[in-house]
Amino acid sequence: MAATHPTRARTHSAKQAWAGGLTSFAGVMLSLAGLLGVFRGIMAIAHDDVFVSTPNYVFKFNLTSWGWIHLVLGVIALIVAFGLMGRAMWARVSGIVIAGLVIIANFLSLPYFPLWSVMMIALSGFVIWALCVVEDDDSAVTP
Repeated sequence: MAATHPTRARTHSAKQAWAGGLTSFAGVMLSLAGLLGVFRGIMAIAHDDVFVSTPNYVFKFNLTSWGWIHLVLGVIALIVAFGLMGRAMWARVSGIVIAGLVIIANFLSLPYFPLWSVMMIALSGFVIWALCVVEDDDSAVTP
């Protein structure tokens, strides 16, 4: 006859709560990054003169094309964020990929809006961290 150990049950419950909290954190941050990306994309598409342009930059692109890139990434990030709220595994994997792409896109558009890009890189870094440290429901169970 196996006895249930109360501290193991509490530890398991605390791990599940911690994992759920990190997934919710990642979902909220990814939705925030997606929404800001959508707004940034709309601004760059509608008015190119809102952003500062740097003539001597290695990764020089048209600001309208950057607007479309940020708009598409923002919409995809919002969709994945809703999946994270439902704790879907596809959303965790997709969230890491999308946050990585957001980091790359913001690094490449750094000279056009430096403060915003650094903020989005940091925000996406937190999303990747939160999605990587969360354990699966099966691996969180300790015998």
